[in-house]
Amino acid sequence: MSPTVSQEITAVLVGGPEHLPVDRRVQRVSAGTDTLKLPHGAGYEHFRHHGESTTVDGADALVFQWVMHTAIAE
Repeated sequence: MSPTVSQEITAVLVGGPEHLPVDRRVQRVSAGTDTLKLPHGAGYEHFRHHGESTTVDGADALVFQWVMHTAIAE
């Protein structure tokens, strides 16, 4: 049996705080991911895929829309 290879996809993060750096708005995530929790500052920015796709550097990518911010629990 061959080992299972985890497929990754490109996720483009849209919305959320304006100060989220442009270079963090493109992420690699496991295929099948529909929510993404990105550490940022003193909390997390939450993004969700709603079926939209786009192209990044000629490759297919999924669009994840910002849904909320949560603080890091102490």
